Amino acid sequence: MEPEMTSERPEPEPDTLFDLTNTEIAFREKTDEALKKTYRLFRFMNNSTLVKWGSKIGYHAVKMSLPFTDWMVKKTIFPQFCGGENLMDCQNVIDELYENKVLTILDYGAEGKMGEENLDATAQETLRAIELAASNESVPMISTKITGLVDLKILHKLHHDEPLSEGEKRGFEHLRERLDEICFSAKNHNVGIFIDAEESWIQRPVDNLALEMMEKYNLENVTVFNTYQMYKTDSLTKLKEHHQLAITKGYNLGAKLVRGAYMDKERQRALELGYPSPIHPDKNATDNAYNKGIEYCVQNHEKISSCCASHNEYSNAYQASLMQKYDIDINHKHLNFCQLYGMSDNITFNLANAGYNVAKYVVYGPIKEVIPYLIRRTEENSSVTGEMSRELKYISNEIKRRGL
Repeated sequence: MEPEMTSERPEPEPDTLFDLTNTEIAFREKTDEALKKTYRLFRFMNNSTLVKWGSKIGYHAVKMSLPFTDWMVKKTIFPQFCGGENLMDCQNVIDELYENKVLTILDYGAEGKMGEENLDATAQETLRAIELAASNESVPMISTKITGLVDLKILHKLHHDEPLSEGEKRGFEHLRERLDEICFSAKNHNVGIFIDAEESWIQRPVDNLALEMMEKYNLENVTVFNTYQMYKTDSLTKLKEHHQLAITKGYNLGAKLVRGAYMDKERQRALELGYPSPIHPDKNATDNAYNKGIEYCVQNHEKISSCCASHNEYSNAYQASLMQKYDIDINHKHLNFCQLYGMSDNITFNLANAGYNVAKYVVYGPIKEVIPYLIRRTEENSSVTGEMSRELKYISNEIKRRGL
C-alpha cells in the first residue's frame, strides 16, 4: 500500500460517491487526548529533515539495543502503526477495530530472514497467527512474506534461472514445505493468506509459488492471494494472464492490488545495471494501471477474489462505484478493501460505515523486527515541500471540528 499522491483524473459518477473526507466518522473512536497525541506525532513526521535523521539514528539505536530506545519507540510511533509486540498484544486493537465494523489482517513484521532456525520460527509464528485468526470472526486474513521464509539468495537465483547448489535446493524445498503447511492450515481454519510482493528481481519465484498454492487450495473458496504491484509496467498483463491460467486449471484467483513499495529502489537499480525501469514512468500511468486492474477484478469477481489495498481515495471510491454500476452487493465476499493500521482512517472507517468489507493491515512483532516497517511509515508521512501531509490535514480538520 502507498501514501496518497494527487494527479488529475475524472471523478467517479456522483451517485456512487460517499464522503471519504468525513473526519467525525474517521476519528470517532479517538478521545480528544488521543487525537491531540496523534496530531503531535504527525506534525513531527511532516518534517522531512527530522524524519531523515531520526530514522537513521533510531534504526541503529534499536539494532544496537541502546538504553531507552525501545521505550521511546513504544511511546511514539510504535502504537500508531503496530498492533503490538506479539499476537496477544493485538487483541485489543482487533476488538477496537471490530467495534467500528473494521476487520483485521494480521501481519508479522519479519522480513529478510537468514538461517533455518529463524526461518522456521517465522513460519511457526505465521501458523500461530492463523490459529488466532480462526478464533476471531473479525480476522478473516493474515499476511506473509516469502522473504521471511527463505534465504534471499535462493529467490534471486531462481528469478534469474541460475543453478542452485545442493544446499540451496534443500533450502527451496524447505520454503515450499513451510508455505504449504501455512496454506494447508489456513484452508483448514477458513482463513485467507495474502502473499506479499517483493522486489522485481526476486518476484518470479514468489509468483510461481503463489500460483502453485492457489491451484492446490483455491478450488472452491479462495484461500491464497498473490499481490500485484500495479506500478510495474507488466502487472496488469500478469494479472490477466494469471486469471486465464486459473480458468484453464480450474481454480479461483486471489488478487491483492497495491501500487507498490519499492519505487526508488527499483529505479535506482535499473539505472545502475543499465536495464529499462520496470516501473511506470509517472504517477498518472500507475493510477491508470491500478484502476484498470480494479475494474478487471470487479468485472470478473465471480472467479477472482480481490482486495483494493490502497491509500488512494479515488481508487477506493472507484471500486465502490463499479460495484454499484454492476449491481454487486456492497459486502460481496470477493470484493474487499484494506489500508494500513494507523493511516487513511478517513478511507477505512467511512467505507466500513457505508457497509463495505474493509480491513486494517495490523503489523506486529518485536521492536527490532518492525523498525524497518516503522521507518517506511514515517518516511511516507513526511513532506519535502513543507506542505501539510494528507494524514495531518485530516487530523487537523477534526481537531478544528471539535474545537480543541
